[in-house]
Amino acid sequence: MNTNFSLKEQYEKKIFTELFKEFSYQNIHEVPKLIKITINRGVGEAAYNNKAIDKSIEEFTYITGQKPIITKTKKSIAGFKIREDIPIGLKVTLRKEKMYNFLNKLINLSLPRIRDFRGISNKQFDGRGNYNLGLKEQVIFPEIDYEQIDKVRGMNITIVTSARNDTEGLALLKKFGMPFKE
Repeated sequence: MNTNFSLKEQYEKKIFTELFKEFSYQNIHEVPKLIKITINRGVGEAAYNNKAIDKSIEEFTYITGQKPIITKTKKSIAGFKIREDIPIGLKVTLRKEKMYNFLNKLINLSLPRIRDFRGISNKQFDGRGNYNLGLKEQVIFPEIDYEQIDKVRGMNITIVTSARNDTEGLALLKKFGMPFKE
C-alpha cells in the first residue's frame, strides 16, 4: 500500500477505477464506497459503577477523535439490576475524513498489534456489503496507554458501505488493505 496518499485519495485515484473495471459497472454511482464507520461498546457495569462509563468516554475520544454518544436503557430489568434511563453503552459514528483516518489507523497500526494476528475473518459481512468486526481489547490502539486502563473492554466496529452484496464489499475493503484471512 502506498503511504503517500490518504485512504480517501487512494480510493479516488486508484480503487474507484479498479472496482469500476472489475465489476463492469454501467454507471459510476454503482461503484461501492465507504459511507460511515460506527463504533459501539456496551458498558454493563456502568449501572453500578459510574467511573466505567467515564473511562470508556475518555478512551473512545482518544481512539476516534470524537466524543461518543451515551446510550441509555429504555426499560427497567430487575433481573439485571437495571433501572430506566441508566447509561449502559457508547457509540460513535465517523464520516468523511475522520472515517478514512480511523480506517487507516485500524488497518495499518491497530490490527497488526493483536497478539497472534493472522488476519480477520471474511465471514462477518451482513449480506448487504457491510462488515462487522469485534475487538476484545482496546489496548491495540496506539492512543491507549496500557498503564492507564482500569479494565480490558472490547468494542464492535461496523464498516458501512454502499456495496450491493458481500462480494463487492469484500473487494472494496481488500483494496483498502484490510488484512483478511486467505
